Amino acid sequence: MKVVLFCGGLGLRMRSSIDTAPKPMMAIGDRPVLWHIMRYYAHFGHTEFILCLGYGGASVKQYFMNYDETHSNDFVLSRGGREIELLRSDISEWRISFIETGIDTSIGERLRRVRHLLDGDEVFLANYGDVLTDAPMDRIVDDFVASDATASLLAVPPQASFHTVAVAEDGRVDRISSAADLPLWLNGGYFVLRQGVFDVLGEGEDLVGDAFVRLAERRRLAAVRYTGFWAPMDTLKERSLLEDLDRSGHAPWKLWCDNGSPVADRTAVALPLETMHGEMLTVTR
Repeated sequence: MKVVLFCGGLGLRMRSSIDTAPKPMMAIGDRPVLWHIMRYYAHFGHTEFILCLGYGGASVKQYFMNYDETHSNDFVLSRGGREIELLRSDISEWRISFIETGIDTSIGERLRRVRHLLDGDEVFLANYGDVLTDAPMDRIVDDFVASDATASLLAVPPQASFHTVAVAEDGRVDRISSAADLPLWLNGGYFVLRQGVFDVLGEGEDLVGDAFVRLAERRRLAAVRYTGFWAPMDTLKERSLLEDLDRSGHAPWKLWCDNGSPVADRTAVALPLETMHGEMLTVTR
């Protein structure tokens, strides 16, 4: 199943004065976050990728054109370095299309501009290039295929680092609560889509803010409510947290690792697909 990844993010909140890399190319450990996302999909057998490039597209191309598998795989060196035998491989089975889709293009328009590469694929996957999870994508896809939904998304709780404040008329605070305790679900990406999504996606429109709103009105948008690991990489703080997990050996999104690396909240599982209609769904992208 083909995977469309939106890779045009500027990453302004994470960029230093000398760092010009697009957000998907900012590293966690030895590999960019984009590679981690692609490796996650490959774990479930989805190895054909369509990268929708925007800002910094050249750096994405150069990274994979000069890809060195020894950075993330064991190998044997012999003959003074003239021969290298990889003991396993990351991307030898991957097929990657690099498509320039514009600098200031909306997510929906980026998807429209690669539609010709999806002909013949009734169901395909799509995602942002800066968010990680350990959600069971195999089950998500199977449940979607068995449904009549046109699109589905991963619905996740608000980030626990934020707090809501209940303020009385006199200005005194009645209650402070974790945002994660609110009856809200955020758009977490990891979309599964049918070709019918293009019927409700106009030129220049946004995938979530326009097409998904129309599908929700027709009860053709589904969501997987997931309370396991999900983490965006929008800020330096979020990137630092992901790097800490990676260094510690407890990176739950790395399902492909031989030793696994579960953390406490990994025990949660995806709930069945639900049609989003009349529920409190907040989109953040």
